[in-house]
Order: sequence, then C-alpha cells, then structure tokens
Amino acid sequence: MTGTEDTEHRTTVINLPEAVGVFDSFEALQQAFYDLRMVGFSRYDISLLGSEQALKEKLGERFWQASELEDDPEAPRAAFVSEEAIGELEGSIAGGFFFVGSYVAMAAMMTAASTVAASIAAIAVGGLPALVIGTLLARRAGQHHKDYYATQIEHGGILLWVRVSDKEKEDLAVKIMKEHSGRDVHVHSWSE
Repeated sequence: MTGTEDTEHRTTVINLPEAVGVFDSFEALQQAFYDLRMVGFSRYDISLLGSEQALKEKLGERFWQASELEDDPEAPRAAFVSEEAIGELEGSIAGGFFFVGSYVAMAAMMTAASTVAASIAAIAVGGLPALVIGTLLARRAGQHHKDYYATQIEHGGILLWVRVSDKEKEDLAVKIMKEHSGRDVHVHSWSE
C-alpha cells in the first residue's frame, strides 16, 4: 500500500422535491425556520449551506455566491442552529468551567483543618479564573456562529433548503419563505 489513497466525495441525490430560498438576515431566516417547524416540517428536512471549511473541502478555493449554489447538489449542507441553542451552549461552557474550577478548589480545601471561610475563598479563587476562561470560550463559540451567517450574507445570502413530499407542502414551504423575505424562492425536483 502506498500510504495515499484517492477518496471521492459522492453526493447522493434523491428524487424528492426541495424548496430553496435565500435570506438576507439571520432574523428572517430564523422566523421562516420556526414557521416551517410550526406547520409540521421536520428539522431533518430543513438544511442550510455548510460552513466555509465544508465549502472549501467540497468546492475547492473558488469564490462562491449563494445564487450559484441554490441548485447545486454538491453544495454542503448543515443543520439550523437557533440563537437560543447558542445561548444555552455559551451558558453550559461558562457554567461548566466554573463548576470544575470550584470543585477542584473545594476538593483541595476539604481537610479537617480547613475553615468554612477558607473553603469559600478557595472556591472563589478556583472558580473565578475557570469562569473567566469558560466565558471567553463561550463568547468564541457565539462569535463563530455569528461569523458563519455573516460570511454567507457577504456571499449573497443565507441559503435554506426544505424537502417537500407533495405539492401542498411545496406551496406551503414557498409561501412561508416568501413571507419572511426569502428571495429567489423556487422548487427543484431533487434533494440531497
């Protein structure tokens, strides 16, 4: 064996129509997503354009515009992540670091000679730096999320795809996307 093997990225296209639209703001996209979910679309039938890294892996270094990828089966996909979910992630990261730092400090102070005041001080001293580190990492996660959408907007908008199983769902998906300022909303006869 030579140690290097060529691997091909294969895209499986299924014969199921898909509505697609482009959004110029995260807020409009999020409202469209919530309305689609409210009328019965599964979150597994809703996808967004993948990250910049995924785009580079699949499409190379070429410059891309959202309008070029609307109907491209090679365009990488990603799941929608709400602002609330990112907030929960940020809280979990910051809280988790605080807990670990406090626990380590508390465990170090749990001796028979330790006083309550010394234990509280140890928790504060151990927990505070961990909380700061956790907060910085949480902000980084939140900024990464914002950068993902900002990059797509810079390239012509945020792409949203919705698999539709019949004409009624096609019409409903198109209507909802248009109501929330989706542009170039249309249906193609396949989905990834």
